[in-house]
Amino acid sequence: MVMEHGLVNDKGKLEPTLKGELYTSSDIFKLEKDHIFSKSWSLVAFEYEIAEPGQYITTRVEGENILITRGKDHVLRGFLNVCRHRGAKLCSQASGKAGVIRCPYHSWSYSLDGDLVGVPNTSHCREELVHNENYGLTSVHIEVWHGMVWVNLSDNPISVEYQLDTQIFDRFGELYTFARYEIQNLKSAHREEYEVEANWKLIVENFQECYHCSSIHPELTATLPEFRSGVGTQSSVGGGAKFGDELEAFSISGKGSRPMLKGLLPEDDRTYFGITVLPLVFINLTPDHVIIHRIIPISAERSKVICEWLFDPEEMAKPNFDPKDSVELFHRVNLQDFEACEWCQENMSSKSYKEGGILVPIEQHVSHFYNYVLEAIGMKIE
Repeated sequence: MVMEHGLVNDKGKLEPTLKGELYTSSDIFKLEKDHIFSKSWSLVAFEYEIAEPGQYITTRVEGENILITRGKDHVLRGFLNVCRHRGAKLCSQASGKAGVIRCPYHSWSYSLDGDLVGVPNTSHCREELVHNENYGLTSVHIEVWHGMVWVNLSDNPISVEYQLDTQIFDRFGELYTFARYEIQNLKSAHREEYEVEANWKLIVENFQECYHCSSIHPELTATLPEFRSGVGTQSSVGGGAKFGDELEAFSISGKGSRPMLKGLLPEDDRTYFGITVLPLVFINLTPDHVIIHRIIPISAERSKVICEWLFDPEEMAKPNFDPKDSVELFHRVNLQDFEACEWCQENMSSKSYKEGGILVPIEQHVSHFYNYVLEAIGMKIE
């Protein structure tokens, strides 16, 4: 596929989308939970949020309450947030700091490395319980990748590098471009949460293609003029998009005075990269900040998206730091995208869409995502 005088030369065949029921069926959604979400590494936090011994955060992954602690030995550990006594939720706060984890119900207590260390009002049975690995907290697999904390609920997960580095390599043809943004050194300056009445796959598809950009994203295409052609950055290996000639920053005004992130090269200036990290994460790289989306599938027809804007902490500490101009650009993009996904979701059960729709050549890289889903849930790729 090449560009000719601003138009796309799309000499190619039409390809099918997924059928409508894959966006509405609770049975399909259960297959996805069992064979995709529960077996994949899920982004849950940033390492700086749990940097000091005693710090903890809580979250939910695939119906399980999760507790992540930083031990006195500085090791990060993940557990099910479930007391082994009567099943009470141990920690209800989103985050905190403690020397021990104490159940609010009967005051059983656990060390930060998951051992049962306290059982009040017992004598003989206490010796059987305390420090017995059978009664310690149930561990979950946890890894840190580029400063992001990932959880995997499967018994024998693939390595985090296999799931994530492989996709970065496929996107850039190497790993260095992504690494030099040094996400591990950034912090979130703003967070938005969006409730989207749409299947998670519609959100992923939307992010992967830019065929819709000229129709619904006036601010984005003003910032990245080449997006008006319908060709986004994810349709080619290493593809990035340059800002408009008069623009200084990836912001709603196009103005900005922040320096580039420390690890970047001159060639990264005024350039945007979009990355899909399957199954549920989007990463947007800009010269002075990084935007990360997390999709949380709620049901076959409803999702939640958490979006965070990350900046250099040294810039954030300056008295004149204000991320609003940068935040507003992609916040508008998010609202536009999610509304479009809801337009589609409303008709996924229509008899007109029973057999699905079509992909034109400019968006056919999305078919790789379809194959990923169908293969994972054991459905024939047609």
